[in-house]
Amino acid sequence: MNAGPAHATPPAGVAYQVPGKLTLESLRWHQGKIIAQFEGVHDRNIAEALRGVMLQVDSAEIPAPDDPDEFNDHQLAGLSVVDLDGVELGKVDRIDHAPSSDLIVLKKAAGGTALIPFVSAMVPTVDLAAGRIVVDLPEGLLDL
Repeated sequence: MNAGPAHATPPAGVAYQVPGKLTLESLRWHQGKIIAQFEGVHDRNIAEALRGVMLQVDSAEIPAPDDPDEFNDHQLAGLSVVDLDGVELGKVDRIDHAPSSDLIVLKKAAGGTALIPFVSAMVPTVDLAAGRIVVDLPEGLLDL
């Protein structure tokens, strides 16, 4: 069933079908949650129909940053994290973006997770080609 353009409210009793592609116009925080505004979705009922929709982005379409010291999150996920001696500590599960600095969420080789501040003092080397991140961590950081 064709629901028509995204900006039109479907007639009563007709279910709205989520389009295959949505274009993000803006994001904003409201009461601890992100509110996304999509192109052509300017009606509350249509917006409610989008609640819970899983959004995916083709990472191949995202250009790499111009700055060699910046990375897209998807470039880092899954990389090995090693200490200065080359001992593997685990793998990057994801990057969390905190107010003071980004955090590497490390899935530890021994089990569990740890947070590593993504700052040059603790993360001197990111080698995408080798698939690894070298860290220089203060003693006990991974035990927190």
